[in-house]
Amino acid sequence: MTTAGAAEPPMGAGAQPLTGPRSDGYSDGAAETLWGDGAEPVPESAELGPTGRPLRLVPDPPPVARHGEALIVAMCNQKGGVGKTTSTINLGAALAEYGRRVLLVDLDPQGALSAGLGVAHHDLDLTVHNLLVGNRTSIDDVLMRTKVENMDLLPSNIDLSAAEIQLVNEVGREQTLGRALEPVRDRYDYILIDCQPSLGLLTVNALACSDGVIIPMECEYFSLRGLALLNDTVEKVRDRLNPRLSLYGIVVTMFDARLLHSRQVMARVVEVFGDLVYDTAIARTVRFPDASVAGEPITTWAPKSGGAEAYRSMAREVIHRSGR
Repeated sequence: MTTAGAAEPPMGAGAQPLTGPRSDGYSDGAAETLWGDGAEPVPESAELGPTGRPLRLVPDPPPVARHGEALIVAMCNQKGGVGKTTSTINLGAALAEYGRRVLLVDLDPQGALSAGLGVAHHDLDLTVHNLLVGNRTSIDDVLMRTKVENMDLLPSNIDLSAAEIQLVNEVGREQTLGRALEPVRDRYDYILIDCQPSLGLLTVNALACSDGVIIPMECEYFSLRGLALLNDTVEKVRDRLNPRLSLYGIVVTMFDARLLHSRQVMARVVEVFGDLVYDTAIARTVRFPDASVAGEPITTWAPKSGGAEAYRSMAREVIHRSGR
């Protein structure tokens, strides 16, 4: 895998992708390891995908024999408007379709994840804020069922904006979210955390308790530049707070193959991050905002749409890479 320092910006001077041994059993930049011993070989005649690489055949996920010890994944990017919330909702719904039990955590005071699932979050008495500040609220009192089978939600609203200030003087403040999630980790296969568009204390909490990070990245020049800062933050959290933290992958969103700029940005991110870039790219479509207004994932609102199929494809990649 080519490092960012080996080429000119837009990644930014000195940017380095995560390297070295990884706690999840595969190493960065090695496709044959990344895809596991059971990966299908890529035939020479394989169709090229949006990344410019041959599309690898990812098998349909096998049924889950036993649920539990959830893989915690932070959906993180400090730049706003890149599709973090859309990806969290729809990836979670697609994982649930494949029989995985999923918990979505809304860690953004704007409450977009909650609103996108049809929750009247402004009227809630108990939210993630109550789990982070004070020890009197049980996580079961905050948990909500969604319309999607096998998918639950920890909602949020504007109250969460006070948490960063209230946690400043707390001992072990970076581990607060991890302590809150621990009692239910054995109920789920995946816990997806929708982070706010910043690198503040709430995002650090998400990274400190996560096994890995998935970065939704808009296929646009400035979004590419922002990866350097995020990469640096992830490395610092891994070194100081959470040694098991890994960069699981980058999913390119709002991709339009007709545009030269989109193809150039895609080529650059693949050059820098190699096989960490998911083969699946999420194309622009009006179906996503329409599904958000309807308060449900695109997999149920427009199940046969290209967007729904894209997130199912991404879910297969996530399951295959994580072995769950």
